[in-house]
Amino acid sequence: MIKFFRKIRQNSLSENKTRKYLKYAIGEIILVVIGILIALQINNWNQSIKDKKSLNEYLVKIKTHTMEDLEQLELLSQGRRQIAELCKKARNSILEKTESDNLFLFKISGSAFVDFYFKPNSGGYESLQNSAYYGKINNTKLDSLMAKYYNLVDVIAENEKSYNQYTVHQENYLDTQFDRSLILASAFMSLDSLATKATPQSEYDQAFKEYTAKPAYRNVISLAAWQFDTMIEQYDQLTELGNLIIKEIDAITDD
Repeated sequence: MIKFFRKIRQNSLSENKTRKYLKYAIGEIILVVIGILIALQINNWNQSIKDKKSLNEYLVKIKTHTMEDLEQLELLSQGRRQIAELCKKARNSILEKTESDNLFLFKISGSAFVDFYFKPNSGGYESLQNSAYYGKINNTKLDSLMAKYYNLVDVIAENEKSYNQYTVHQENYLDTQFDRSLILASAFMSLDSLATKATPQSEYDQAFKEYTAKPAYRNVISLAAWQFDTMIEQYDQLTELGNLIIKEIDAITDD
């Protein structure tokens, strides 16, 4: 009987040690798992910081390029607006048949033949699209704004191309119909220099009258008189989108 109780006691002690060992082992496993989870969390946190920094670098570049675009748009708007006003006055003069009284106006309206092009810097946006970070702004407000911005850029490019190609075509036609040597001399030489030439001013003026009376010349003036308003409106729309993009980028990068 004594041996029986002794055996029970020994088994009890052995089971107690086993339970303690199991508790210790489970505790160690829990600590290891917690350590791994903490390490993963820290790693994810560090990676998140790196990703945000990289994304911000792309966004800052896009902001810089957009600001450059806005400066260019302002100059283009000013230039086209000035030319449009001249062409509208020249068009009214044509309708009122007062061209002879407004020769100087018709001379400077020739600026409608100058081919202006908006040349946006899309390098930052294209770099972001080709990077692993584009997905972080996909389907966001900024993504939508930039999509609208560059879609409008394409529309503006097509309109400018259409207008500029038309003016080049008309100018080339005029070159086959008219000797522009007097026109170019009068346009680019100073009055003092012209005064020293054998050709009298009256011949320069007559050349301009004949040149500006050509349908090809007047067609360009008439086109610029109304189409520039559309171009300027598109420049303004793009400027508004650009400012919204800059504002949204500031909100993201300052976060």
